[in-house]
Amino acid sequence: MTTQAPSTSLRFLRDSFKRFLPNSQAVALAIILIVSFVLIYSLSGLLMPVFVSIVLAYLLEGVVGKAESMKMPRSPAVYLVFSVFMACLIFLLFYLIPIVSQQAVELVQHIPEILNRAQIGIMRLPERYPQLVSESKIQQIMFAVQRELLTYGQNMLSISAASVVGLVSVMIYLFLVPMMVFFFLKDKQMLVAWFLQFMPRNRHLTVRVWEEVDVQIGNYVRGKFAEVFILWTVSYATYAAMGLNYAMLLAVLMGLQVIIPYIGATLVTFPVLGVAYFQWGFGGDEFMYIVIAYSIIQMLDGVILVPVLFSEAVNLHAIAIIIAILFFGGLWGFWGVFLAIPLATVVKAVLTAWPRIGDESPGTNY
Repeated sequence: MTTQAPSTSLRFLRDSFKRFLPNSQAVALAIILIVSFVLIYSLSGLLMPVFVSIVLAYLLEGVVGKAESMKMPRSPAVYLVFSVFMACLIFLLFYLIPIVSQQAVELVQHIPEILNRAQIGIMRLPERYPQLVSESKIQQIMFAVQRELLTYGQNMLSISAASVVGLVSVMIYLFLVPMMVFFFLKDKQMLVAWFLQFMPRNRHLTVRVWEEVDVQIGNYVRGKFAEVFILWTVSYATYAAMGLNYAMLLAVLMGLQVIIPYIGATLVTFPVLGVAYFQWGFGGDEFMYIVIAYSIIQMLDGVILVPVLFSEAVNLHAIAIIIAILFFGGLWGFWGVFLAIPLATVVKAVLTAWPRIGDESPGTNY
C-alpha cells in the first residue's frame, strides 16, 4: 500500500504532463512561442522599428506574391511594390497628415463654441420635460462634463509636449523603417534560411500552425488595410460633396474606426454627428442627410465590405475579440489594438493544432 500511492501520484503527474506537452514537437512549439513572446515583450521598446518593419514587409509580401503568381520575377515585383509603398508613404506624410492636423486644430479651437451651443440646448430640457429632468441635475452633469474635458485637454497638451520630445524618434522611424522593409522583401529567402537554422529540426507541428496562421493573418491584415482605404475614400467623397466641415479629418476617423471592432464605430459616431449638429443644428435637412449617409456607409461596411474582404478569415467570438483588444492593447498600445485579432488568431490556431491525449503516435503524426 505504501508503494501504490507514489506510483499513482507519478502516473497522475505523467498524464498531466502529457496533456499539456504530448510530444517533442509540442515542446518545441511551446518553447518557440514562449521565447518569441518574451523577446517581443521585453525588447518592444528598443526594437519597435524592427517589429513595425516586419509587419509592413509581411503586408507587402502578399502583394509581391500575387505579382510573382502573374509570372513577374521577384526582383522587379519587389521594386514595383516598394515604389508604390513609398509613394503612399509620401502622400501620407506630405498631404494627408498636414490636412488632418490642420482640421483637428480648427476643430479643437471650436470646441468651446460647440459646448456652449450644446449647453444651451441641454438647458432647455427642464423647460420641455420638467417631469423627467431637473435644472439642478442638468447643471451637475454639465459641470462634470466640463471638468472631464478640462482634464482631457491637459492630457492632450502633455501628449503634445511628449510628441515634441519624441520628434527625433519619429525621424528615425521614417528613415529606418522603409529601409528595413525593402531589405526584408529583397532578401527574404536569405533571412528566412538564416532564421531557420536556429529552429529545432523536429518542427512539423510548428510549421503546420504557421501555415494556418499565415493564411489567416495575411487575409486579415491586407483586408483590414483595404477596408480602411475604402471607408476613408467613400466617407471623404460623401462628406465633401455634402459640404460637411472637417471632411478629411472625419473621413480618416471613419477609416480608422474599423481597427477596433465594435468600439470604433461607436466612438466615431460622436464627432461626425457632433460636427453636423454644430454646423446645421437638429432642425436642418442637411443634418438628417448626414445621419442617413453615415448610416448607409456603416451598413455597407458591415454587409458588403466585411463579408467580401474577410470571407476566409477565422471567425472569433465577440468576447474573444474584446479580450484580445484589451490584453494586447494594454501590452503594446496602438499596434497591440491593431494586431489584436491576428494575435488572437495565432492563439486559436495553436489551440486547434495542439495534440490531445489519445492521438495515435503523436510523435509521428505531424
